[in-house]
Amino acid sequence: MSESEARPTNFIRQIIDADLASGKHTSVHTRFPPEPNGYLHIGHAKSICLNFGIAQDYQGQCNLRFDDTNPEKEDIEYVESIKNDVNWLGFEWSGEICYSSNYFDKLYGFAIELINKGLAYVDELSPEQMREYRGTLTEAGKHSPYRDRSVEENLELFEKMKNGEVEEGKMCLRAKIDMSSPFMVMRDPVIYRVRFATHHQTGDKWCIYPMYDFTHCISDALEGITHSICTLEFMDNRRLYDWVLDNITIDCQPRQYEFSRLNLEYTVMSKRKLNQLVTENLVNGWDDPRMPTISGLRRRGFTPASIREFCKRIGVTKQDNTIEMSSLESCIRDDLNENAPRAMAVLDPVKVVIENFDGDAEMLDVANHPNKPEMGSRQVPFTRELYIECEDFREEANKKYKRLVLGKEVRLRGAYVIKAERIEKDEDGNITTIFCTYDNETLGKNPADGRKVKGVIHWVSAEQGVPAEIRLYDRLFTVPNPGAADDFVSVINPESLTVMNGVVEPSLVNAEAEKAFQFERMGYFCADSKDSSKEKLVFNRTVGLRDTWAKIGD
Repeated sequence: MSESEARPTNFIRQIIDADLASGKHTSVHTRFPPEPNGYLHIGHAKSICLNFGIAQDYQGQCNLRFDDTNPEKEDIEYVESIKNDVNWLGFEWSGEICYSSNYFDKLYGFAIELINKGLAYVDELSPEQMREYRGTLTEAGKHSPYRDRSVEENLELFEKMKNGEVEEGKMCLRAKIDMSSPFMVMRDPVIYRVRFATHHQTGDKWCIYPMYDFTHCISDALEGITHSICTLEFMDNRRLYDWVLDNITIDCQPRQYEFSRLNLEYTVMSKRKLNQLVTENLVNGWDDPRMPTISGLRRRGFTPASIREFCKRIGVTKQDNTIEMSSLESCIRDDLNENAPRAMAVLDPVKVVIENFDGDAEMLDVANHPNKPEMGSRQVPFTRELYIECEDFREEANKKYKRLVLGKEVRLRGAYVIKAERIEKDEDGNITTIFCTYDNETLGKNPADGRKVKGVIHWVSAEQGVPAEIRLYDRLFTVPNPGAADDFVSVINPESLTVMNGVVEPSLVNAEAEKAFQFERMGYFCADSKDSSKEKLVFNRTVGLRDTWAKIGD
């Protein structure tokens, strides 16, 4: 791999190069700071790859820090899932895991410092009054009647808040900045509020909790972060980030840089909306393979390499845009086409009887990959009774149809040429059995008399094949931008999951969870990590062999 391939360039890396060249920094220290209030999604994967990738390429450090200042919505389950996702994507954090809650004592001390400097005050406006006083984008806000309290009174009231003597919503601590600022975030933002909630790290030690904008910059500084990278919606917040650090006694002053967040078609990236899908049982949990979560993509069969490649391809810019789903699918398709062993599975079976085949099963040696002999081969049983796909047989067809037609021949993948002689139907006219003959001289070679057989279809032994539940996943929503709908739930795709009862070749009984296979002609699949077992096989389709999204959208 060339250096340019190993190190994709973008505006953030150019800034880092300049900082190192000028001596502003001698090393690079980044961080990935998720809030543990849900599972990570593909948008977080972009941030993970950016922050950890920079640390790797510059021989620097990257912290994993949990932004855990909102105990009512956070849970240790989310902490564990985030750790697993970062590791699964192929990254290691520097040193011990960090928590914003580790710094609660210091954050409280910095709040006291701001009060002593006359830069913070305890406010008793109700949330509704506070919104009213804040003003609008075109009108300046007005001062709270509590803004000019003495330092002594503010210290006393803040102490009461800390000691649990104040009801939730009755008081908060606000920074004293500028109520006429054109930036709403600078109009005396709240930096502490009262919450009687048990914290997953600190228990019941605190009943006041700092706000994100106050906590985040200080946490960066305490950890010695050199480049604090976040998404564009925090651009205005950079002013508050700098104001806090400018007005407290702290040695390190990191700089914040913003890049565009990842938006992906036919899904939502809002944790609130993803949580709604889970809590209302509109999907089967955070790791449902239709979800854009990292755990959902993993369960569906996406690989860490494919997601890293996707993040590399879309790049890092300041331009908001929406990525087509086909871009993500292309990455996993490219990966699995190279690396997934082949296997045979029939999703919608119809029985074939080879009338001139007698005796026991014949074990055929079939390659695991057409272009990679190093991947070896496997034994596939060929028996008198087989299954093929219903769609692979027609009583009559034109010359463009390259599969099995009554009175004509087709080749079975890795096996013989067969000819359809006659059929049986049930009382409703459905084909139940196709009776065929086979040419036992055609294993691995063309018919001796020069007959040309153009079609190749897959098959599974009816006698030794194994029943399997096959889950076919489609996009979760019916419109490209469901987040823009008045009610995003109303545009959920009712056909996002189709379950079929298929039959797979015997070798797949031992398929490892999440290990990908290309089911010949049907797509890429993996055994489900939760529901599949030797007693009941369940396979998830990761992606089809070809991009069908563009056709669906036409």
